[in-house]
Amino acid sequence: MIGAIVGDIAGSVYEWNNIKTKEFPLFSPECFFTDDTVMTLAIADGLMNGGSREAFIKAMKKYGRLYPYAGYGSRFGNWILTDDTSPYNSWGNGSAMRVSPVAWAFNTLSEVEEYAEICAAVTHNHPEGIKGARATAAAIFLARTGATREEIREYIEKQYGYDLSRTLDEIRPNYRFDESCQGTVPEAIIAFLESVSFEDAIRNAISLGGDSDTLAAITGSIAEAAYGIPKDIKDKAMSILDDFLLNTCMRFLERYSVS
Repeated sequence: MIGAIVGDIAGSVYEWNNIKTKEFPLFSPECFFTDDTVMTLAIADGLMNGGSREAFIKAMKKYGRLYPYAGYGSRFGNWILTDDTSPYNSWGNGSAMRVSPVAWAFNTLSEVEEYAEICAAVTHNHPEGIKGARATAAAIFLARTGATREEIREYIEKQYGYDLSRTLDEIRPNYRFDESCQGTVPEAIIAFLESVSFEDAIRNAISLGGDSDTLAAITGSIAEAAYGIPKDIKDKAMSILDDFLLNTCMRFLERYSVS
């Protein structure tokens, strides 16, 4: 979960100013948390309050209204501010960028995939929105339970049909901003698969360009499970959160014994 927050913050300054290199300051003075962090912690809150559809809706609306300028998509931003609790058939990558807490809250892959779908479908009930969340959560769970990169690649390709055979060098030149799950999740997983460390994974994701904070949030969420997070990077990201978000984060980590 913290890996998603790190990726979001590190990628925040490049979302609208894309770069195509791995050589950049991981954290700049202009870095900030965005909707990716806010909604990740809303999902954490929903899990701590039972993990039901209603709990996720309540948490997302609460956190969204507390942070109305975090950078939500237009439909999600409207959903937050109304009393409507109906999903709106989105296939956007928001379902995948917020799902990481689910992968730490359960001890079986089937439960992780089930709750990934529940928290996605409250808004992103399009098959692609659900698939992106399930695939991301599955990759995190497999990494945290010791699966190899090849095992993760094989499972995600077989179960979810994503093409993970491409390389970053093949993707990078023509990759552009894409808010869809189908145009974000495979690339984010590949960024992890080609990495050699947590930081390298984040740099891989941001170097693709595109929706850089969300790409890096998804990649970072998987990389955390595989590598852990260096203390200096973790501490820096946590220092950028305000007290409310930090409290939610700490309560979740303690509840689910996440290091």
